[in-house]
Amino acid sequence: MTSAFPALLREKLHRSGVIAVLMIDRIEDAVPLARALLAGGVNGIELTLRTAAALDCVRRIRAEVPEMTVGVGTILTPGQANDAKEAGASFGVAPGMNPRVVAEARSIGLPFAPGVCTPTDIEMALEADCRLLKFFPCEPCGGLPYLRTIAAPFMHLGVQFIPLGGVNAANAATYLKEPSVLALGGSWLAPKELIAKGDWAAITALAREATSIIQQARP
Repeated sequence: MTSAFPALLREKLHRSGVIAVLMIDRIEDAVPLARALLAGGVNGIELTLRTAAALDCVRRIRAEVPEMTVGVGTILTPGQANDAKEAGASFGVAPGMNPRVVAEARSIGLPFAPGVCTPTDIEMALEADCRLLKFFPCEPCGGLPYLRTIAAPFMHLGVQFIPLGGVNAANAATYLKEPSVLALGGSWLAPKELIAKGDWAAITALAREATSIIQQARP
């Protein structure tokens, strides 16, 4: 088995340009939230394991909104990798590079993007056969200038990144034009306060804005 991203999934995420990063407290919010994002043109999400409802939300969205590509984030242990796979996740993401978690993802066939922020992290990920990596925390680490610098020695190996952490509508276009960037992690698309209020129209508007930025940056 492998933790590498299949070509079709990688291409789908590249075309989408943004993966909405979500923290959902209530299972009943999962489907309307997914539908709100889809209505705005966003068809990829990362449900973080920071809430007790996360895995049930994955199951609900997979069953009721099959058009949505659903990943699971904040995978910190091998057991959570298995939980994500069992819930139906299409891929997994972590904030850091944990060799045990990556090995488990490989053993169960869960496409996996570990988190990196240094050249050493990238080398560890390459050793584990991971070439799609989460750059986190993006802006606090130095943003796009820093990403260009650490990515340069590895570009010939086909490494690409999903920047997350400080990426927003104001700077998204500059990241999307960078060849090393596959897609963005969009935590700004569905703020917890909008989810709590059930303001799906506002979330659709944010998704529509992101879609417009992507279309202009990647015509």
